[in-house]
Amino acid sequence: MEDMRAVGLKVLKNKLSEYVRLAANGERILVTDRDRVVAELIAPESHRSEYVHDALLAEAVRAGIVTPPVSRSAEPPPRKPLMTTEELLRQLDESRADR
Repeated sequence: MEDMRAVGLKVLKNKLSEYVRLAANGERILVTDRDRVVAELIAPESHRSEYVHDALLAEAVRAGIVTPPVSRSAEPPPRKPLMTTEELLRQLDESRADR
């Protein structure tokens, strides 16, 4: 059985860092309010990323809010130029002609 302890809200507020460290090290912390369990502090699941943006993105994918890319290529997709170099230079010349 894993280690477990209970802590009241007032004590948790004053020693939050200590209890977060305990939870990060695998201990389950039951948070109580007037002897009622209202929350639990536990270590993140093993598959969860340690970076919050990765974890939030993974949750969004699981919830169907975000669809992962179809391509698994490590290379970025090819760029499609907005215009040719010649067209860009021509437009620059036209815009500078007023000066």
